[in-house]
Amino acid sequence: MAFFLGIDGGGSGCRAALADADGRIVGQGRGGPANINTDVEAAALSILQATAEAVEGTGADPRDLIVTLGLAGGTMTAATGRLAGLLPFARMQIVNDAVTAARGALGTRDGILAAMGTGSVFAVQRGGDLRQVGGRGFLMGDEGSGAVLGRALLSLAMRAEDGFADMTPLLQQLLEEFGGIEGIIRFGNTASPADFADFAPRIIGADDPAARQVFDAAVAEIRHILTVLQGDAPLPVVFVGGLGPAYAARLTDWPQRPALGSGVDGALLMARQMAGAA
Repeated sequence: MAFFLGIDGGGSGCRAALADADGRIVGQGRGGPANINTDVEAAALSILQATAEAVEGTGADPRDLIVTLGLAGGTMTAATGRLAGLLPFARMQIVNDAVTAARGALGTRDGILAAMGTGSVFAVQRGGDLRQVGGRGFLMGDEGSGAVLGRALLSLAMRAEDGFADMTPLLQQLLEEFGGIEGIIRFGNTASPADFADFAPRIIGADDPAARQVFDAAVAEIRHILTVLQGDAPLPVVFVGGLGPAYAARLTDWPQRPALGSGVDGALLMARQMAGAA
């Protein structure tokens, strides 16, 4: 019996769904972070963990699976090549998580996807043509993501300590937690995107002036991105990800639509299409 696996992986974790030849989901699994732009080997371990959970008790052998992996960093050719060599699957395609998220969220409909989580990525679909933008990693991009929000907040705390920005209760609290600027620098030297994103809940919806400053700037940046993607023919926007609702509440410039499905759903659909089963 043929089995199909869809995997959606990002900076916070990865999810897997296993379907049989009829498209019925027969297993699901979860693993750790799977951003291949930052750590290919760790991503492979997370993917294998999620796969093992998904196939448990089904009789499916990972070596026989037909798989689509939608991963953060999935546009990086060197990283995808290294990852493919670490996985046992019979057939696989590795794409950016924006592609699978868009397939799941939009289906065949025209629209714009804004995936806002630990990282961020966008996609626009018109007439079946899907184009991904963004998703360059939190050092170079990932606008409005949890990782970028956290990094901006810690940077602002250091600026406030130097007298270049107004000190606020939240910034003072952060400086005390880290033991001053040097502690923040030490943290930043080894912190992962998920580590930075842990500070996002202290920003979203907070009354502290520094939190509002950071989030207002992020909202303005995402508004600019969505405005450019709209082009001459306005499209509805689908917000997904852990931070999606927070941005959706602020960015009401265009019609919004709920996602039809998840990134895992999109990956599973693509796996079945790869084999001509959908």
